[in-house]
Amino acid sequence: MASKYDGLARIIIQNVGGKDNIISLAHCITRLRFKLKDESKANTEVLKSTEGIVTVMKSGGQYQVVIGNHVPDVYAVVCEKAHIAADAASDAPQEKMGIGATLIDWISGIFQPILSILCAAGIIKGLLALWAFFDPEAATSGAYQLWYAFGDGFFAFLPIILGATAAKKFGGNTFIGMGIGSALCYSGITAMAGAEAVGSVLAGTSFEMGYSATFFGIPIIMPSGGYLSTVVPIIVATYFTVKLEKWFKKIVPDVVKTFIAPVLAFVIMLPLTFLIIGPVTSFLCNVVGVIFGALYNIPVVGGLIAGILVGAFWQVLVIFGLHWGLVPLAMMNYGQLGYDFILSPYFTASFAQSMVVLAIYVKTKDKKMKDMALPAFVSGIFGVTEPCIYGITLPKKKPFVISCIASAIGGGIIGFFGVKSFMMGGLGVFGLPVFIGDNTMKHFIVVVIAMVIAMVIAFVATYATYKDDAPVAEKPVKKKGEAATEVIASPLKGEVKELSEVNDEAFSGGILGQGLAILPIEGKLYAPCNGEITTFFPTGHAIGISSENGAEILIHVGMDTVKLDGEGFTKKKNQGDKVKKGELLLEFDIDKIKGAGYDIITPMIITNSDDYSDVIPTDQTSVAPGDDAITVL
Repeated sequence: MASKYDGLARIIIQNVGGKDNIISLAHCITRLRFKLKDESKANTEVLKSTEGIVTVMKSGGQYQVVIGNHVPDVYAVVCEKAHIAADAASDAPQEKMGIGATLIDWISGIFQPILSILCAAGIIKGLLALWAFFDPEAATSGAYQLWYAFGDGFFAFLPIILGATAAKKFGGNTFIGMGIGSALCYSGITAMAGAEAVGSVLAGTSFEMGYSATFFGIPIIMPSGGYLSTVVPIIVATYFTVKLEKWFKKIVPDVVKTFIAPVLAFVIMLPLTFLIIGPVTSFLCNVVGVIFGALYNIPVVGGLIAGILVGAFWQVLVIFGLHWGLVPLAMMNYGQLGYDFILSPYFTASFAQSMVVLAIYVKTKDKKMKDMALPAFVSGIFGVTEPCIYGITLPKKKPFVISCIASAIGGGIIGFFGVKSFMMGGLGVFGLPVFIGDNTMKHFIVVVIAMVIAMVIAFVATYATYKDDAPVAEKPVKKKGEAATEVIASPLKGEVKELSEVNDEAFSGGILGQGLAILPIEGKLYAPCNGEITTFFPTGHAIGISSENGAEILIHVGMDTVKLDGEGFTKKKNQGDKVKKGELLLEFDIDKIKGAGYDIITPMIITNSDDYSDVIPTDQTSVAPGDDAITVL
C-alpha cells in the first residue's frame, strides 16, 4: 500500500547517495541516523531544502536527517524503499571514527531501540508513585502490583534487554548479549550479592565490595546490590563476548561451530565478566558518581554550578547528539542509588525552548513563521525540541541563546536544591512524575517552580527582544493571462508528458514542484534559460539551475539513474557555472540507460513553484531544445 511518505523517502534515499551508499540506518525520536560509506555523495543542501525535512546534521560518524515527530513512519518507508531490513545490522565496512565518536555511536545505537519502552516504563512507574503518595494503601492492590511489575521489572532486568541491543550493535547474535545479561540477573547471583560477605575489597572506602563465593579459589567480587538494573558491565561484557564468538567461528570446524563457538565464548567470558569486567566497571562507575557527587557537595554553590552548566548546555549537546554520553550516568545511578541527580537540571531545557518559540509566534507578523512556530511549540512542550531548535531558534541565534540562559536559571534552581529523579521517564510534561519519590513531593514541587521560572524568563525576554528579520509584505497575486514572469525553454528534444505519468511520487505528486516531463529522443541536454548551475550531481543524472529572473529549475534525467553511478553521462558544464540559454550542459547515452533497465522519462520542474501564482506547461505534444516549455506567472 502506498504511503504518503513514499516521495519523501525516495528523495532521502537518492540524496544520501543511493541505497548502495547506506551502511546502516536507525532512528531516534526525531532523526534518521544514517551511516554512509561516503558522505561526499550526499547532497545536503537538497535535503535541507526538501519539505518534510527540518535540517541535516553530521555528528558522531552519523549523517542525521532531522524529520520531526513522524520519523518512525518515514523510517519504515525508507527501509522499505531502500530494501533495508529494519533494525538489521550491516556487515559493510564502516568509516574509521575517533574514540569519542565511537562511544557516542555505541551508546546511541544501544539505547535508541528501547528508548520508547524505557520511557513508557518510567511514566507508568511515576504515575504509580503519584497514586501511592495520595493513597498509601494503593501499593497493596493487585492493579498496582500488576502495573508495577512492568514499570520496575523493565529496569530490574535491563542487563538482559541491553545485552540484546548491544549484541546487535556490535554485529553479533542478539542472544549472545541476552545470555550474558541473564547470568547477571540470575536469582542465584543476586542472592550471592545479598549474602553475608566472607571477605571484602577496598574495605573502609566508599567503594567497598564484598564476596561470598570463589571461582576455583578466586574471589567473586560483587557490588552490594548485584547487577540488576546496571548498564556498563553488560555492554562491556557483550562487546568482548561477541568478538570472542566471532573468532571461535573462524577456527572451529563448520560442522560444529554453530553451537561450539558460543559454548566456548560463554565458558571463557562468564568467569571474566564476574571476576574482572563487573568489578572493574562497577568501580569506575562509582568513581564517576563520586566526582559528580563531589561537585554537587561543594558547600552552598556546588549544586547551583552543576545545575547551571547542565541546564545551559543541554540543548547544545542535543544538537550534536552528545547528550547520549550522559545517559549511562543516570542509568548507573538509578541502579545503584535508586535515584539520579546528575541529569535532573536538564528538565527545564525543553520548556524554555518552547516558550521562546511561543513568544515568537505571538509577536511575529510573518505568516510563514507563525505556521512553523505553533506546531514546533506543541512538539516542544512534549519534549521534542528539534523543530524548535533547527526550524526557528538556532537560525535566528539570539532566541536560542535566550532559551539556553533561561534553561540555565531553571537548572541552577534544580541543582541548588539537589532535586532527584527516581526513574527514567517520558519527555516534556510526561517526565514530571519521575520526580515523585522518597514519600515526598518536594522534588516535584521544586521542578515545577524551576520550570515555570524558566518558561516566564524565556517568554518575556524573547517577546521583548524579538524582531522580524525584515518588513513583511504580501506578495502580489497574479492571475492567469497576465504577462509572464518568465518562459522556460525545453532542454531536450522529445515527447512531452504530464508529470503524473512519471513513475515516482515525488515528481508525479508535485511534491518537489510543478512542471512537465519529456521522453527524450536525443541524448543531449541544453540550458533552458540564462542563469547559474546551482546543483550538478557528480553522477550527471540531475541538474539544478537558478534563472536570472529567480526560477529554480530541476531536471532529472531518467528514474533511479543515480544507480548507474555516472556511466552513460558526460557532463559539459560544472556546478557553479554561469550558462546561457541553449548551451549544451550534458550528453547521455539513451540506449545504455534503457539497456540497464531504467526509465528514460525526464521531469523538469520548478522547485520554487510556491513563489508563483501559476506554473503552466506547454500544450505541445513534442518539443525541441529552445521551444517554450513552461510559463511561470
